[in-house]
Amino acid sequence: MASEKQQLSMLSLACVLLMLVQEMRCLASTRSSSKMEVEALLKWKSKLDNKSHSTLSSWNGSSPCSWRGIICDSFGSVASLNLSHSAIDGTLQHLNFYHLPNLVVLELANNSLFGNIPPGIGDLSKLTYINCSQNNFSGNIPTQLGSLRSLQILALEDNNFTGPIPSSIGNMSSLWKLDLPRNHFVRSIPKEIGMLGSLNFLDLSSNNLIGSIPKILGNLSTLQYLFLYGNQLSGAIPLEIEGMRSLIKLQLLGNNLTGPIPSSIGNLTNLSDLRLFENMLSGPIPSSIGKLINLKNLSLFQNEMSGFLPTEMNNLTFLSLLDLSSNNFVGKLPQDICGGRVLQNFVAFNNHFTGPIPRGLKNCTSLYRVRLQNNLLKGDITNALGVYPSLNYLELSNNELYGELPPTLGQCRNLTSFVMSNNKISGAIPSQLGNMTRLQRLNLSSNDIIGEIPKDLGKLKLLQEFSLDCNLLVGHIPQELGALSSLQILNIAKNNLSGSIPTQLGEYSNLLFLNLSGNNLEKSIPIEIGNLQSLQHLDLSRNLLTGEIPKQLGLLHRLEILNLSHNQFSGSIMSTFHDMTSLTSIDISYNELKGPLPNIPAFRDATIGVVRGNKGLCGVIASLNPCTTTTSKGKNKNKNKKLLLVLIPTLGCLLSLLLVVGALSIGCRRIRKTNASSTDESNEKPWAIWTFDGRMIYESIIEATEEFDAKYCIGEGGYGRVYKAQLQTGETIVVKKLKEAVDVEMVSQKAFEREIHALTETRHRNIIKLYGFCSSSRHSFLVYEFLESGSLKDVLNNEERIATFDWNKRVNVVKGVAHALSYMHHECSPPIIHRDISSKNVLLDQEYEAHVSDFGTAKVLQPYSSNWTSFAGTFGYAAPELAYTMEVNEQCDIYSFGVVTLEVIMGCHPGDLIFSLVSASSSPSSNSIISWPMKEVLDQRVPFPKGNVLGEVALVTKMAFLCLNPKPKHRPTMQQVSRAISSQSSNMLSLSEDIKLEELIDPKCFTY
Repeated sequence: MASEKQQLSMLSLACVLLMLVQEMRCLASTRSSSKMEVEALLKWKSKLDNKSHSTLSSWNGSSPCSWRGIICDSFGSVASLNLSHSAIDGTLQHLNFYHLPNLVVLELANNSLFGNIPPGIGDLSKLTYINCSQNNFSGNIPTQLGSLRSLQILALEDNNFTGPIPSSIGNMSSLWKLDLPRNHFVRSIPKEIGMLGSLNFLDLSSNNLIGSIPKILGNLSTLQYLFLYGNQLSGAIPLEIEGMRSLIKLQLLGNNLTGPIPSSIGNLTNLSDLRLFENMLSGPIPSSIGKLINLKNLSLFQNEMSGFLPTEMNNLTFLSLLDLSSNNFVGKLPQDICGGRVLQNFVAFNNHFTGPIPRGLKNCTSLYRVRLQNNLLKGDITNALGVYPSLNYLELSNNELYGELPPTLGQCRNLTSFVMSNNKISGAIPSQLGNMTRLQRLNLSSNDIIGEIPKDLGKLKLLQEFSLDCNLLVGHIPQELGALSSLQILNIAKNNLSGSIPTQLGEYSNLLFLNLSGNNLEKSIPIEIGNLQSLQHLDLSRNLLTGEIPKQLGLLHRLEILNLSHNQFSGSIMSTFHDMTSLTSIDISYNELKGPLPNIPAFRDATIGVVRGNKGLCGVIASLNPCTTTTSKGKNKNKNKKLLLVLIPTLGCLLSLLLVVGALSIGCRRIRKTNASSTDESNEKPWAIWTFDGRMIYESIIEATEEFDAKYCIGEGGYGRVYKAQLQTGETIVVKKLKEAVDVEMVSQKAFEREIHALTETRHRNIIKLYGFCSSSRHSFLVYEFLESGSLKDVLNNEERIATFDWNKRVNVVKGVAHALSYMHHECSPPIIHRDISSKNVLLDQEYEAHVSDFGTAKVLQPYSSNWTSFAGTFGYAAPELAYTMEVNEQCDIYSFGVVTLEVIMGCHPGDLIFSLVSASSSPSSNSIISWPMKEVLDQRVPFPKGNVLGEVALVTKMAFLCLNPKPKHRPTMQQVSRAISSQSSNMLSLSEDIKLEELIDPKCFTY
């Protein structure tokens, strides 16, 4: 028994001795390790730049535990290296991680470190935290990081890492946060990330990742934050996303995701932030979204979503931001969307919403921003809005809202932008709007507002844009508006304002744009206008202004556009414009001006149209009489008498102005009728269309065409032939001569009158310019500008020229036609319908800019009158509804535009494709043209478009399909088309070259 006790005692003593030996070895190892750590850190310091040496001046001696940024463990070994925000400049290549075996924390954020992260970092088996964000690291992430099984946080954001994200990250079983945004990672998201069962935070945003979102990510049941935005991810949002039951924030914006929002998203009941905007998602919002009762932010803008909004959205009572803009939603907006009264941002512009403004909005006192413009909203605005103490931005333009502006708007004291243009608002402007003293933008243009401009609006000292154009305002321009010292844009054109131009307007030192045209302003231009040194655009046309043009206008050295036409200005202008070298566009037509024109580019580059209708201008414009230096008064008198004798016979040649003057005053939503303007126009000389001798021009045309010899004929239409003529002045023109046969005389005359009616007052860069006309017993013809490249049809059929007609030019042609039709349909009043949009009636200039021509079938939509007529147009381009109805409206042109657009894209008439579109809706077939890749349908004679150009081509193709909808009421307006292809082409700038036509087609477009 004793011997057993002795043996146990000896054994215990041996164990104690063994433990002491082990502890001594451990201490020896620690001391040895500390020495290695010191050497490793000092070597790294020596390789950094001199400024870093200064920052790390405390790094000396044998004990690193007192050095800057170093924390040691209880054994004196380096456990934490934290040098964030220390201006360290250098690399990690000389830091030997193997000699820092006990390092737990590595934090080097916000420095100037560059180069690769060495693979040796994988030796730090105890690391739990790495933060190297906000540096200049580059290269690939080393795969050795995957061996760090204890790592909980990996933050590498804001660097220049490239290559793929290594799949070895899936081995970091303890990882809680993976933060890799704002780098240059490529390829797809590694599916191994779905194995990180402890992951709470995943941010891979703002990289170059492609491919689809891995379905396995649905296994991340503990994930609360998922940020994948700003990549090039494609495909659908996986149904498996419902497995992320803990998700609070989901941000997938700025990718190329397609397909619908999965209904399974309704299972993410903890979700508070859902941002899916700037993708290509389609279909309706699933009704299951009503389950997300904790949702605070829902952003879906700039997708291709459609359909009605689910009523379940009214359950989202905690929403503070709702953005549905730039989609294809229809129906009514959720009426109780602000049930929780916490909504701050309500944005739904560029859709097809109808019905009234949501009733719940009136009591939503927390509103900060409301943007519902460019919809089809219709309702009384008078009592729809409430008092919003925090409201900063309110835009409701381009709808069909009516009623009067409520005076309570004046209580929105924080409002900086109020835009209500292009509606049917009536009544007077409430003077209480003058209380919105923070207002910077006020736009109420294109409504039916009456009364005077309130003087109280002069209180808006911060106002930068003030637009009241195209209304029914009367009275004088208030002098109090002169106090708007911050104003940059002032547009009160096309009203019934009278009186003189206030001298106080000369105090707008920041003004860039001033438009007072289309009113009844009288007297002379105040010389104070010359104080507007920043002015770039000045339009005073179509008023009753008199006197000489003040020399002070010559002080506007930044002025680029000047329009003084259709007034009663007199005298000479030579000295006024001599120094205005910045002027690029000028119009002084239809005044009583005389004398030489200044020899400046604005006049040298102008056409005769900008000076016609004056008394005796001469000078630098081609076709204008040259100036003479020595003429006596007596000679002038004799000359004038001779001129009168020559001009009297031309009265029979110039159509007696029955359509050109008085009746063609195109206004904004109405025809303005004032005694002053009627009298002025009715007294115009018929030859003023040319501003020179009408008989001389008539005879010059006869001579230049050798009495309309066939060799000068360049085309023939239903109502006559088209000739090219070069006048003695060197100017080349186009003459459209009507047929003279008895059986077509009446219809030709009507076409002749229609064309004059449509073109005399139109002013648009994409519409052919009418120079003049003649109607006599001998000949009737119209005279146009000559466009070098001929018709669009000619270019598409010319194999030699087609190579130069590249995709940029083609897209610009489509845009030009869209802009012209938008102008005719929406800016002319009454609207003008062309009725024969086809490739032969689109002419191209030397730069391939499109000009819509041939208005012989055009019809002006007079209000309250029948718009039914016989068929007109070109078969193959005419809308299908014209087969069973003869009602003329804008939809006829919209359909034809769609045909022409596809013809531009395909290089030939798209008859087979249109047939395939319609037939595919009733009997789908995999062999249908619409299932073909887009590359097989595009014109094969030019190289396939790449990058952004492909996106633009796809966008105009998509718009063409929308315009070809067999249901006229479902076609977009030309204004919507024009805006879409001009400002939203970025929606489709990242497309696969294998995209199919069917991906560009709204499935609802071709169903009956």
